[in-house]
Amino acid sequence: MTESPAQPSVSGRFRRLRPASVRPTWWPLPAGILLGAACGFSYGMLATPQYTATSYAMVTAGKSVDPAAALGYAQSYGRLATSDATLSYAKGAAGEPVRELRTHVLSETSPDSPMIAVTGTSDDPDRAADIANAVTEAVVVSSGHVAKDTGVKLIKFSHAVPPGDPASPSVPLGAAVGASAGGLVGGLVLLVRPRPGRRDTTAPVPAPAQGGAAAPADEKELVG
Repeated sequence: MTESPAQPSVSGRFRRLRPASVRPTWWPLPAGILLGAACGFSYGMLATPQYTATSYAMVTAGKSVDPAAALGYAQSYGRLATSDATLSYAKGAAGEPVRELRTHVLSETSPDSPMIAVTGTSDDPDRAADIANAVTEAVVVSSGHVAKDTGVKLIKFSHAVPPGDPASPSVPLGAAVGASAGGLVGGLVLLVRPRPGRRDTTAPVPAPAQGGAAAPADEKELVG
């Protein structure tokens, strides 16, 4: 006489059919967007607006100098614009010590034009223009001391004026940039996190009915 297998309980069946989790797998993406937007919005609200003003100087070559040499001298004077010697000369007109002035001035040059751009940055638009003009004037005066030896002359091409709008990002722009960065981080988290393994979804085998149901052929042979 054979024993019938034990029937699984109703609670066991529901436990196997119940989903493991109701949390969506893509939740890092919207979470990163919301967190990034909140950070960008907070930065735009709390950060002090920064203003930038730019003045320009241009290198001109003398009659006995190859005009192409002006490009090389422009690169050199562009690097000298932020040197300690130039900033020491400009600190009086700029109204800041050399250590502070070094963090508020930037010089840029172009490989295609003998032009030097000096940019001053400050939380006050008038001070930003004063910094740019003072540093440009300092590098122009310094180049004049060696103009006879180099054969080139640095002249002031454009005067910096106080800007009307800050260069720092506004609140909407900060929120948009933060949301974009947060979305990028959330997407990277989705790509690099480990994938969950597949769960066994095989349905339980129902127990044989009680009564006169016929048994399978192989089971009949074992009983016989």
